[in-house]
Amino acid sequence: MSELEDAVLVRSSQEGDLRAFDELVRRYQQRVYATVYHMTSNHEDADDLTQESFIKAFKALKRFKGDSSFYTWVYRIAVNRTINFLKQRNRRSFHMSLNDMDMQVEKDADLLMFISDKTPRRDIRLNELQEKLNEALMKLSETHRLTVTLHDIQGMSHEEIGKIMDCNTGTVRSRLFYARQQLQAYLSEYLN
Repeated sequence: MSELEDAVLVRSSQEGDLRAFDELVRRYQQRVYATVYHMTSNHEDADDLTQESFIKAFKALKRFKGDSSFYTWVYRIAVNRTINFLKQRNRRSFHMSLNDMDMQVEKDADLLMFISDKTPRRDIRLNELQEKLNEALMKLSETHRLTVTLHDIQGMSHEEIGKIMDCNTGTVRSRLFYARQQLQAYLSEYLN
């Protein structure tokens, strides 16, 4: 799935080859869906927004100049549509599974010890931790929540996030640092 192959598919799509655009959708639909789902915490909304994003991308494809990769461009469309959707929607609970957390978190010795004992008490504590994490994430601004989602859940680089959010990598790092500090502060009472 190289950018070169994407560029060929984009060019073919711009010339009216629907099969080429279908291939682009096939390549990126799941990743776009995953990001949208983590932002909305709702499968139906994520399905709709993902579909709408690819429809918008198809309609705007003639104007795509290739200044970024197709992947980055379509992600940006999806993220912008989702942010607009979230602004219009009443705040509902944001649900993130501990299984979705970045591998860096899974390497944390304290967390590994905490989740390694398979007991009913562990299950209760995990549910409590997940609830507290969801509450803490909802306290973050949409921009900071998106940054955490793209980096820590989707595993995107600072550069990719910068392109999607239309900011430089320093801003991404700053937002990520701030968001993690806020999450730590929100969770400190629970974790101590």
